[in-house]
Amino acid sequence: MVDVSRRTAFQTLGAGALAMAATDAASGQVAAPPAESPPAFAGTHQPKPLRFDPAKLDGLSERLIRSHWENNYIGSVKTLNMVETRLAAALADADMPPVLYGGLKREELHRTGSVILHEIYFDGLGGDGQAAGSIRAALAKAWGSFETWAKDFRRTGLSLAGGSGWVILAYNLHARSLRNHWAWDHMHGAAASVPILALDMYEHSFHMDYGTQAAKYIDAWFRNLDWEAADRRYARATAIGAT
Repeated sequence: MVDVSRRTAFQTLGAGALAMAATDAASGQVAAPPAESPPAFAGTHQPKPLRFDPAKLDGLSERLIRSHWENNYIGSVKTLNMVETRLAAALADADMPPVLYGGLKREELHRTGSVILHEIYFDGLGGDGQAAGSIRAALAKAWGSFETWAKDFRRTGLSLAGGSGWVILAYNLHARSLRNHWAWDHMHGAAASVPILALDMYEHSFHMDYGTQAAKYIDAWFRNLDWEAADRRYARATAIGAT
């Protein structure tokens, strides 16, 4: 109960900071961002197009995928852009209370995580679900068998059903190992971890097709995985970790 209240409080703080910053900017009470903002405050992120035909997935409807991509993912891209430009204006305002600046920074982290994880989620779809390559061998080695890895991943997903969050297969650059991570929201993640696969367990990702039957959604996600894309991300991560 304490954790839920704390999470709700931070969400309210972030939303309040955005609303106040937007209102103040409109009324001229907050300094405008510099004419040429640095990259950190540029607010120029662009959504990545789907690289597969959403009408051809097995068990995930085109209506579901397009709604998820257009409303949730693109919504986060747009909000991240707004937050960055609001931060530029807030930083120029010497009277901006630290608690409001902190709310904007919290929302920046939240939306950054949402954009990145959604892009990995969508990039991981469009395949035949048949795992192969170095990533399959690495998963089998880390968990004792590929099937054990999949069982751990599925159970982690089901632990989030009825709530929200992500399951993330990540390669940790510090430990040089693969792990499945439970993430209650877009901001949870082990330090030095590079996501390889991301399963969205927010209800917007499956409720339209499956209602409360999250297990069937997870099965469908597995059937549509593009393991070649996951293998490429794993290869890049291990190359970085080797340097």
